[in-house]
Amino acid sequence: MSEFPRSKVRNISVVGPHGVGKTTLADALLYISGTTKSMGDVNKGSSNLDYQEEEKQRKMSTNSHVSFLKHNGHLINLIDTPGYSNFLFDAELAIQVSDGVIIVVDGIEDSKDQIDRYWSMASSANIPRIIFMNNIDKERANFESALARIEDHLKIKTVPITIPLGQGPDFTGVINLFEMKAFIYKGGNNFDEIPIPEEMIETANNYKDKVLETIAEQDDEILVKYLNGEDIDHDKIIEMYKKGVKDSTIYPVLIGSSQKMLGLYSLLMEITELMPSPLDTSDIKAIDHENNPITIKQSNDTPVSVYVFKTICDPFAGKLSIARVISGTVKPDQVLLSSGNKSKIKINNINRLIGKQEFPIKEAQTGDIIALSKLKDVNTTDTLSDINQPLIIKPLEIPQPVLSFAIDPHSRSDEDKLNISLAKVIEEDPTIDFHRDEETNEFLLSGSGQTHIEVIVDKLKNNYGVNVDLHTPKVPYKESIKLSSEAEGKYVKQTGGRGQYGVAKLRIQPIKDGETYQFENKIVGGVIPKNFIPSVEKGVQDALKKGTLAGFPVINVKTTVFDGKHHPVDSSDIAFQIAASLGFRSAMESAKPYLLEPLMNMNIFIPDNSMGDVIGDINSRRGRVAGVDSSPAGHSINALVPMSEILTYAPELRSLTSGEGSFTMEFSHYEEVPPHISEKIIAESNSKLDNAETG
Repeated sequence: MSEFPRSKVRNISVVGPHGVGKTTLADALLYISGTTKSMGDVNKGSSNLDYQEEEKQRKMSTNSHVSFLKHNGHLINLIDTPGYSNFLFDAELAIQVSDGVIIVVDGIEDSKDQIDRYWSMASSANIPRIIFMNNIDKERANFESALARIEDHLKIKTVPITIPLGQGPDFTGVINLFEMKAFIYKGGNNFDEIPIPEEMIETANNYKDKVLETIAEQDDEILVKYLNGEDIDHDKIIEMYKKGVKDSTIYPVLIGSSQKMLGLYSLLMEITELMPSPLDTSDIKAIDHENNPITIKQSNDTPVSVYVFKTICDPFAGKLSIARVISGTVKPDQVLLSSGNKSKIKINNINRLIGKQEFPIKEAQTGDIIALSKLKDVNTTDTLSDINQPLIIKPLEIPQPVLSFAIDPHSRSDEDKLNISLAKVIEEDPTIDFHRDEETNEFLLSGSGQTHIEVIVDKLKNNYGVNVDLHTPKVPYKESIKLSSEAEGKYVKQTGGRGQYGVAKLRIQPIKDGETYQFENKIVGGVIPKNFIPSVEKGVQDALKKGTLAGFPVINVKTTVFDGKHHPVDSSDIAFQIAASLGFRSAMESAKPYLLEPLMNMNIFIPDNSMGDVIGDINSRRGRVAGVDSSPAGHSINALVPMSEILTYAPELRSLTSGEGSFTMEFSHYEEVPPHISEKIIAESNSKLDNAETG
């Protein structure tokens, strides 16, 4: 049996924008609880959680990392999540397996809190939120201004539980509004209780009135009493407060400094007192392997179900599957069924983690966050379940990559190791895509943004010794024609023995978009024998691969062979292939060829204050806005934009929207390139072809 009853377990995600101090907060909570012997420092590369080389180099989280601590008789599982926009899927997965969220915001006066996405994720999961206002000890810290900014930004009413004693460099402690006591912090769990300073009494009373009013609004009868100035039982207020938090109708705010470990004891107390246990949470909806709906009750007495929300592939330690036990009890040597490929999986070692440190446990129960080692056929978002009662918990939809780079290995050795190494990296991060573009013949590495792809490249180098270069991928332009045209292709060659002879007369004509290629045989009288017609078609297909303008593939053309000549001895398949290819190219030159470019359907999500800048930028990229959908969270712009104009759009959108914008895109169709741009593309392409031939 676990040393902690399930009612004493708390599963908490720490989320928030990049740079607000989430990892430092998690490190500090581990330290003040006595879980770790030293306080990790992100800036010095000594964090207990951000242990990967790529994270140390960038001084930022690029993965979710799990840890646990014990406090006041409770087991608290913490999931520290990345805040950088390229790695949001990790945060979303972490929230999916959590019962509560700490949203970390910045207490600095002019900070821009980009917390909409995290708030929306937690709202969708319908789980309670505590707002922790960090960095109150920094220059320009202003609690009142920051609190008003958050309420206005999220359109919510908050309940401040602690307010600061001093701000900026003068921050020394907190006032707890429920207890109406002041605490001067000495660091960690060390603090002195003091009377509220006289100059702070009025401020504290004003904030307490705000707290009581917000809580009273949860109950009409209590609200009437409050408005009439009647006394309200303190225990009743606390009861309503806790219920409001668990129902996600009340949002507590606590303040502090994670770096100086001030205000964190109050945060730990609120986590244990306010956040629900696994037993308090709703039943989980799932399906069986026949797609029938199932409801999972989170209890040790129900069949086993485990949801994998993170995969770590270490080249030395092997693979770890990070998971939450949804129901039942998991033990070593137990055999479960994987939803990924419906294979039987034997459970090996079971560990809790603090960063990369493993702590073995004998069994895992409902609500535990665990690491399962060396599960070969198990991937992120898979469900492991009882063989006799197999089920699947609906996985989150994996976001599509939005930015691609062509990837070139440095050496033959790097090329040999690339596919295997990338497969491991993709196993850790399913938002990555790697494939060969059949049209441009490039290998493309795609991800959520430039930083994401750079992290992948660093991981290839650091973990697998694979060195690669990145460059902007080629745009898959096409060529087509505007007029019908006819030409004769002739290939006649005499070499003293058997020669080569083939003549094919071809007619080419444009066809509507979508009908990429057509071929018609209109030969009569056997001027080209039937057995050579496939050779004529093959010659046409070869010619379609490289157009006459700039060497791009040709589409939307119908070719008809209507006449020709053959020789009873010298005609051959190769002769007619070459003749047809020459005839097609000759006909195309007089059919008014033109260049086509791919257009992408884009859906761009932006905050309120970026609309003008983003639409102006789309227009400058030759884009066409098709519509705008608005919601309280922001605006969704639908636009059609040439691919060539958005190859590096992800970082540029971040710049326009202060990091709050995001987008998805998919191929729509091909359109003619404007003449002035077409001329540049053709000149550049032909220059490259000439250099390749002379080089």
